[in-house]
Amino acid sequence: MSIKTDIIIIGGGHAGCEAALAAARLGCEALLITMSLDTVAQMSCNPAIGGLAKGQLVREIDALGGAMALATDATGIQFRILNSSKGAAVQSPRAQADKWDYQHWMKHYLEKAPRVSLLQDRVIEIVAEGGAVVGVRTAIGLEIPCQAVVVCTGTFPRGKTHIGSHQAEGGRFGEPAAREISGSLEKLGLPLLRLKTGTCPRVKAGSIDFSHLTIQHGDEKPQPFSFLTNDLQVEQLPCHTTHTTGQTHAIVRAVLKDAPLFSGQIQGVGPRYCPSFELKLVRFPDKERHLIHIEPEGRHTEEMYLNGLATSLDTETQEKMLRSIPGLEESVITRYGYAVEYDAINSRALRDTLEVKTVERLYCAGQMNGTSGYEEAAAQGIYAGINAALKVQSRPPFRLDRSQAYIGVLIDDLVTRGTDEPYRLFTSRAEHRLILRHDNADLRLTPLARELGLVDANRYDRVMEIKREIEEARKYLDSVFHEGKSLAMQLRNPEISWQDILAFEQQQAGEDARLGKISARAAEQIEIETRYDGYIKRQQGQIAKMAKSENVRIPDGFDYLAISGLRNEAREKLSHIRPETLGQAGNISGVSPSDLALLAVRLKRRKEK
Repeated sequence: MSIKTDIIIIGGGHAGCEAALAAARLGCEALLITMSLDTVAQMSCNPAIGGLAKGQLVREIDALGGAMALATDATGIQFRILNSSKGAAVQSPRAQADKWDYQHWMKHYLEKAPRVSLLQDRVIEIVAEGGAVVGVRTAIGLEIPCQAVVVCTGTFPRGKTHIGSHQAEGGRFGEPAAREISGSLEKLGLPLLRLKTGTCPRVKAGSIDFSHLTIQHGDEKPQPFSFLTNDLQVEQLPCHTTHTTGQTHAIVRAVLKDAPLFSGQIQGVGPRYCPSFELKLVRFPDKERHLIHIEPEGRHTEEMYLNGLATSLDTETQEKMLRSIPGLEESVITRYGYAVEYDAINSRALRDTLEVKTVERLYCAGQMNGTSGYEEAAAQGIYAGINAALKVQSRPPFRLDRSQAYIGVLIDDLVTRGTDEPYRLFTSRAEHRLILRHDNADLRLTPLARELGLVDANRYDRVMEIKREIEEARKYLDSVFHEGKSLAMQLRNPEISWQDILAFEQQQAGEDARLGKISARAAEQIEIETRYDGYIKRQQGQIAKMAKSENVRIPDGFDYLAISGLRNEAREKLSHIRPETLGQAGNISGVSPSDLALLAVRLKRRKEK
């Protein structure tokens, strides 16, 4: 069989799905190769999408034409806005999804997508000639030529699972590892890291005593994830919370020396911000209890996910732990928690387009780049898929910087700072988070997506209509006065609501009142932007000031050793990491402001010559 394609995506997880769809939307033939078509977009850990900073990523993926938000709206079973009592900059949407419905929805979406093909097979080699990708070889003997490859292999490269002393090859429990792909990447000169992640036990709902648990409902009026979803009519399922006890902690401490994490059995580095339960006890020895969220895995299953109890301890200890937790004393385990070790690349080997610096047209996305989380993976997937397609079409690359999107923060952190543990995005990592809110992702990014051809004219026109409404309403708020103050100044008072402003205007203008006719989306943006006007303008000023220098490109092969006065540490790190812009150089640990100033002067002289 002869297969012809432009771009091959290796791996059918959240990164692979978005990469394939993005490349296809830009007009390329995209072939997604995965070891099992039955596990496309599988939620290996918690069946939830969004959360702090992660919700912003999903909204940005959606604004660029991605599928994750649509899949969540179609299969969600509980929707919440986190931090709803706090400021707009730190609010984030989160949804519990039906695990099986989600992956089935996404697989069908891929199957229906124009120019996307799916193939069940295992890639054993990425073939490169003359420093550029030319195709792949598969386990069943296929040799498939292509113009670009996106590697999205998740936790499968040389994956190994651990439950107590039991070890087995596998990227997920009971599934095979991708043994050969690591060797192929090493052969191409990519440096590899050994990382570790883990998951929690699942228990049967009927064996839980819910009378001892605290119930947690979704929002009364659920908000959709996708900007294309006008309204959500969904029967939401509740989650519950419980907590560990002193007895739980004693049970685990008694076996710590034999635990895979501490016995030397596991060599990979685990995530700092989502650690296993046994690591929590070591890091926080004085904490008397740890919160456990009990979350349903779907509408048509009895399995419940014990969020906060990730572990690789032996089965007997896991059973004892659960019996010591309120509400779980009689719980029946359906799946034991386990850890998985896997290979990842050093993300500083990548350009800011996620293309490998030393192999042209080879891109990497997702956990392969050292990240954790479905959302981080999907964000990298869409970004890599876009850039792979643009490369094939000889078009300029697509870049998002830290001031434009959380995706830009994620990419910049990876390619300039790297990571030696599974990376997770937080709102605190974004310097301009008041501008990078989840509610305005379409206003920020959909115009860019339209320029590339990622979204259609109807979607673009909807966004531009909202922008027009916002601009006209803000001028109007500045021009209408009530009790000696403009309505805009009134709205900046935290004690005055948008409804109060509508009432003021109605009182003065009567039938000519305009603000009540504005769409809900535009009204939301007007209220936020007016309330935080001073802070937003300050951040915009900072961004404009920094943009002039940060976007200065550094030529390939630039000789840092030739810059006199540059400190040795800066020379070494700049030569090793090879930043692509002055802004990236400034984000590298060990490069001081004086080093950056010397570099800026040298680049300016070079440009003048």
